[in-house]
Amino acid sequence: MAAEKAHSDGTHAAETTGGMAQLDLSTWTSQIFWLVITFGALYFIVSRFILPKIDQGLTNRGDRIADDLNDAARMNSEAQQAELDYEQAVSDARAKGHNISETTRKSVEAELEAEAAESEAEFARKQAEADARIAAVKASALAKVDDVAAETVQAILEKFTTSKVTKAAIKSAVSSAKS
Repeated sequence: MAAEKAHSDGTHAAETTGGMAQLDLSTWTSQIFWLVITFGALYFIVSRFILPKIDQGLTNRGDRIADDLNDAARMNSEAQQAELDYEQAVSDARAKGHNISETTRKSVEAELEAEAAESEAEFARKQAEADARIAAVKASALAKVDDVAAETVQAILEKFTTSKVTKAAIKSAVSSAKS
């Protein structure tokens, strides 16, 4: 152990004959006192100033993470709802498109049938007109056939014979030959 020397002012100083001053038993009470004061002050500063800020930071971070998770869950449900709405809209649009195409197809078929009926009626009307004209031309031609035949017979008779035959006689002969 270290021996103490008395100074002229009455204080004692430890002799440094060897060994560590921290292990000197005469200074342990002082060292323990300052240890308690230092750790007490450090504990006070840490517990009153540093730990509340760390706790507040962790709490804020936890709250922000919880809010972000809640927002993500909300956005996920909104996205799923939007997807369902989209699928419903696509389904409705397909059904509407099918109905429109079906209605249009039926409308076009009805128009085509109406136009076909109209065309057939027009064709029948024109056919009837053509038949009537043909019948009129045929009747006119048949009416003139007797005159043409009578004129032809008269011309032949005049060329080959010297006798004069009247037109009325030739017409009656052609009419009786036709029957």
